Amino acid sequence: MTASLMVFWLMISPDFSALNLALGIASAFLVVVISTNMDVVDHESLPIHLTPRLPLFLGWLSRQVIRSSLDVTRRIWTPGRAISPTVVRIKSSQKSALGKVIYANSITLTPGTVTLSIEGDDILVHALTRKDAETLQQGEMDRRVTELEGQLER
Repeated sequence: MTASLMVFWLMISPDFSALNLALGIASAFLVVVISTNMDVVDHESLPIHLTPRLPLFLGWLSRQVIRSSLDVTRRIWTPGRAISPTVVRIKSSQKSALGKVIYANSITLTPGTVTLSIEGDDILVHALTRKDAETLQQGEMDRRVTELEGQLER
């Protein structure tokens, strides 16, 4: 939070004198101290705890998005490649609302699948093919998001 406030200060400040920079750094630290003491910042509004495992998760998710994009593109361009639209209900193992939202958004980011709703621990998903639905039901994405969420709770 301190770093983002300092970057924001630098973006809006026309003056880079030593005094102005010192005041910007002091202001950023003061805002963080006050926000922390007031308990305004929680783990969901500023999920800093995700940072250590987030690059690994984003790398894995990026590969899934690319693979799914290629699959959807082949299905569109290749005649005879069948689609079998289906709606499935998938159980999520995430404990927090943030974890469930990350899981649902990860499903939607992957081409060929869209999250329709979240109801408790159930996520309703529309998949372009049964294969996509089966892949989700195998639980690899759920496991990875749960690992990411586990980092959040530590």
